[in-house]
Amino acid sequence: MASLQDIRRRIRSIRNIRKVTKAMELVSGAKLRRAQVRIEALRPFADAMQELIRECAGRSQLAGQPLLERREVRVTAIVVMTGDRGLAGSFNSSVLRRSLEVAREEEALGRELVWLAVGKRGGGSLRFRGRVLKRLWTGFTDAPVYADAEQIANTLISLYSASEVDRVVLVYNNFISPIQQTVYVSEVLPIPLPEELEGKSKLDLAHEGTLLFEPEAEKLLATLLPTALETFVYRALLESTASEHGARMSAMRNASDNASDLIDRYTLQMNRARQAAITQEILEVVGGADALS
Repeated sequence: MASLQDIRRRIRSIRNIRKVTKAMELVSGAKLRRAQVRIEALRPFADAMQELIRECAGRSQLAGQPLLERREVRVTAIVVMTGDRGLAGSFNSSVLRRSLEVAREEEALGRELVWLAVGKRGGGSLRFRGRVLKRLWTGFTDAPVYADAEQIANTLISLYSASEVDRVVLVYNNFISPIQQTVYVSEVLPIPLPEELEGKSKLDLAHEGTLLFEPEAEKLLATLLPTALETFVYRALLESTASEHGARMSAMRNASDNASDLIDRYTLQMNRARQAAITQEILEVVGGADALS
């Protein structure tokens, strides 16, 4: 049985840990509020961008747009979005687990894989599993800006335009609430079109309504498609950031609660040990008095 001094030392250590987890919970909560405001402000713009692409692509010559080109998939690029830091519950591990499931599905179809990762945790875990990374981005997962999304999107466009990859999927955590995040697997290249556009000709779509574009729809798409990809990547970054802060806040709150439970348990154990020591001393005194008498 541990001595009173050992129990007191453990209680002091756990209290110090609880101070750290409480502080991390408060910091993550403040960061989460800012990240949540950013993603909620971006979602309407990203949705409107997708609608604009739907209208514009449906009334243009899709064959002239490289980012919309559909071809036989031989090489799939998987972009894994995690954080630079841990202590966020299952935030990183859930994305990695889903990414490896996607990889097994692609390999079962006979396709080669190209790995790209955002965040130190994802990059380190993939390398540990023997996966070769084409590119790794770090240092901004805590508070990404649009320039970070541009950098990622430009790399993906270069790989796709050069036919080094035939399909690009993005695996990331989608933010629902501070205690709920869902892993999404989204195909970003070729840029997806709504299902109602598939198989329809330009003449068919013309009968649905007349829209005027300035400049021409084809020229507009040439500028719009890269911007749409950047917007989608930026949205995924913000969703992932908000999810990370929410997961870390929840994990630190649980850690603080567990620390409080441990302190209560050790305090009870310390009181019992102290009471036993007092009882033992009383017995020794009584026994000594009896011996003298």
